[in-house]
Amino acid sequence: MAIQKKLILDSDLLDITLSRLCQQLIETHNDFAESAILGMQPRGIYLAELIHQKLEKALRKKINLGYLDVTFHRDDFRRREIPVKANETRVPFLIENRNVVLIDDVLFTGRTVRAAMDAMIAFGRPKKVELLVLIDRKYNRDLPIAPDYVGKVVNTLASQRVQVEWQAQGNKQNKIWLINQE
Repeated sequence: MAIQKKLILDSDLLDITLSRLCQQLIETHNDFAESAILGMQPRGIYLAELIHQKLEKALRKKINLGYLDVTFHRDDFRRREIPVKANETRVPFLIENRNVVLIDDVLFTGRTVRAAMDAMIAFGRPKKVELLVLIDRKYNRDLPIAPDYVGKVVNTLASQRVQVEWQAQGNKQNKIWLINQE
């Protein structure tokens, strides 16, 4: 079975995309005094950290950043043959009446975002929740979930997958690939 890879975003274009997303967030959230960022485990945290760093540098102030694990809130949790291992949840601030930006790398079916909404309620009731994704896989949604901020929209088949490579995970450069398995 041959695997074909197509580059969606290289390191330079990805940096430009992240800068644009940060500008959009600043337009909406101003100085982030009433807002916070929650990176969705496991892969959304790398994007959340990059966005967080860029925002703090641009705004010259501390911004709340947390990690949210949705493992036990997934609707397929008990259907898996191999038990899944939970990741760290770290929300060192109150989200009650706060604007929360959920961040994930790829939006596919929407089920992980739905699980994140359930997991987030354990930390309080936010004033508003927005979704930022790097890649929006159009035409594959199982649930009526749409991102507020999108790095790039990619039309994909269900058989394809999006591979996100982060330097923070040991890769040479940050890159996004579309993988075809034939």
